Amino acid sequence: MVDINKALRVAIETGEVVIGSEKTIDMAKLGKAKLIIVAANCPSNVREDIIYYAALSGIPVYTHHAANVELGPICGKPFGISALAVKDPGNSDILHAVEGAQ
Repeated sequence: MVDINKALRVAIETGEVVIGSEKTIDMAKLGKAKLIIVAANCPSNVREDIIYYAALSGIPVYTHHAANVELGPICGKPFGISALAVKDPGNSDILHAVEGAQ
């Protein structure tokens, strides 16, 4: 089994990942993401918008087990992250890792 946290870090380092709720919603609206990850405690109104637009665009949404204050450091950032969009996984196998975890 692939470690989702490790795969996420590799995607951030080698691919293209958009961080932040508003930018993630924009990526979902435009259908430009391959995967969206939301924190376990992502605000419900933000989560609902992401799920709605992602469904319209056919983008899978994965709810990470970590809270936003944990997801930030997992991604190598010194702040909390409620949502992020993977535009290009780079050398990561995050897309397969998430499929197996759902």
